[in-house]
Amino acid sequence: MAPLWFALLARKGQPKWLLRSGGSGRLRSSAAEASGDRHHLIYTPEHFALRASLRKIIDKEINPFVDQWEKEGQFPAHQVFKSLGKAGFLGVNKPTEYGGLGLDFSYSIAVAEELGNIHCGGVPMAIGVQSDMATPALARFGSDELKQQFLAPTIAGDVVACLGVSEPEAGSDVAGIKTKAVRKGDDYVVNGGKMWITSGCQADWMCLLANTSDGPPHRNKSLLCLPMKLPGVHVAKKIDKIGMRSSDTAQIFFEDVRVPSGYLIGEEGMGFTYQMLQFQEERLWAAANILAPLENVIQETIDYTRQRKTFNQPILSNQTVHFRLAELATELELLRSLVYQAVVLYVQGNDVTRLASMAKLKAGRLARELTDSCLQFWGGMGFTNEVLVSRLYRDSRLLSIGAGSDEVMLSIICKYMQILPKK
Repeated sequence: MAPLWFALLARKGQPKWLLRSGGSGRLRSSAAEASGDRHHLIYTPEHFALRASLRKIIDKEINPFVDQWEKEGQFPAHQVFKSLGKAGFLGVNKPTEYGGLGLDFSYSIAVAEELGNIHCGGVPMAIGVQSDMATPALARFGSDELKQQFLAPTIAGDVVACLGVSEPEAGSDVAGIKTKAVRKGDDYVVNGGKMWITSGCQADWMCLLANTSDGPPHRNKSLLCLPMKLPGVHVAKKIDKIGMRSSDTAQIFFEDVRVPSGYLIGEEGMGFTYQMLQFQEERLWAAANILAPLENVIQETIDYTRQRKTFNQPILSNQTVHFRLAELATELELLRSLVYQAVVLYVQGNDVTRLASMAKLKAGRLARELTDSCLQFWGGMGFTNEVLVSRLYRDSRLLSIGAGSDEVMLSIICKYMQILPKK
């Protein structure tokens, strides 16, 4: 018999994979396979059925085209998101009345992990912005009218969303943003600019963080749903990046953009708090998303160094190589355990800011360390664009910068440890 939530979702007209899986066709994680343990720490058969269904879309509709999208510097977001939205993957933990699946956040993490099997970092990052970075505050605090207008089509994949927080002089320092939204009659008039906006060249709407008063920096900000086709919205340029090539990233300016006051998410002045809550999910999502790529690179490096010979023996036979790979695999499992612990506590309703910050910090640093070590073992091949390790080496470097730099994560952790010096 299928679990109860399969039947409940079936009545909502949810994707067919939910109706036919019934927990069968379980896709086991490599960690579970390696240990021979069929019992996952946080995933049920339903989580694995979800991942198996997503993997089919990745293998058929995404990975065959990744190399082309990397060369073009952009992937067709509307096309890819429509396919994912139709299958239910853009609103896994969002309310069913707006087209979501109504599941808990652990299912979003399962999706994030599986998206790590896409052969680049740019496409998964853009999907994550759509599903778990631009929409949590809207889903949690937005009015019904606002969710019908913006959340429902985002979940369906009919529109592309972006998140407008960072600015040229305010990246990790969210409190330092300068963009203003001044209330005039029934509208907010927006002036300023945003930088490093994922999907900014293709987005239909932005979850915008702006200053709506002159009060204290942590209480003067609000989140707005800003349609990108409004007069005064200017996509200044598409930013040329060293990695994440398939994801378009834009610099955007606002010149007297009039946004209806009804497009305010939740309460005025609560934007900073809402964004900090969004960051919890974003940072856990990012840490989970890097698990599969790092695991895949380790395995590909093992395969390559086993075949490749120097001085009449496989490179893998050198103790320096196989010891280092064992050490990196151990570090990866430690990161996995930290992510899962944080997710379990978050699903239970706990504040996991400290653990999410630790996971984000460790994920970024391990990604840098692991890809650098593995690339070295590939020798000259690692310095080409023909192998996965070189692409991940470039793409994963962003993990220590985006969604809060390593230094900001350390400050947050120190604050929770009560060892951060007072200003």
